[in-house]
Amino acid sequence: MGTHLYRDADGKRVPSVTTIIGRFKESGALLYWANTCGLNGQTLDEARIPAASAGTMAHTLVEHHLNGRDEPKLVGDPNIIAKAQAAYKAYLSWQDMTNLQVRHTEVPLVSAKHKFGGCLDAIGIVPTMNNGLALCDWKSSNSVYADYLYQLAGYAILWNENYPETPITGGFHLCRFAKEEGDFGHHYYPSLDEEMETFIAMRALYDRVKKTEKRVR
Repeated sequence: MGTHLYRDADGKRVPSVTTIIGRFKESGALLYWANTCGLNGQTLDEARIPAASAGTMAHTLVEHHLNGRDEPKLVGDPNIIAKAQAAYKAYLSWQDMTNLQVRHTEVPLVSAKHKFGGCLDAIGIVPTMNNGLALCDWKSSNSVYADYLYQLAGYAILWNENYPETPITGGFHLCRFAKEEGDFGHHYYPSLDEEMETFIAMRALYDRVKKTEKRVR
């Protein structure tokens, strides 16, 4: 998914869900990562180029599948490709088992009320769990982090504001592919009401922090 720029009705640029959340990330892990890159002889720009891991490959296969595109040709280590394909098959089995029905993919939205934007991975229905409209997201990572829930919460706020007649009532499905092995895991959250409240607080704090930063320039 490419990078999106979001603007309000007046054409003013607004921050994205991930930008807001990223402003409050704990920095220790990022500093450790930057130091490791330096010890390995990499610049930060070089390190930011995503590695062709089993998880990222599986994620790419799922994106193409959901958007009706031809399956991409995977290039790289045959062992990694095999793990990615196995993870992709595991995902397809889960999709068949739950009868996931994807209604919309890669949906860019802007909140006129809270002044932020975001692009939702997918909106659909999982009849075996709840016939309500659900928000789905796919990640390639070695763990599930709290930031993922805040991200889903931000996306739910965007959807519910823009489509109040069809709100998210079927919960939240987070599908994760482990980077190295491509292991597939599914996490379901019936409600993220508290996380939505936290995200709105983060959005307000984001502006307050930016204001103070301008004051000391």
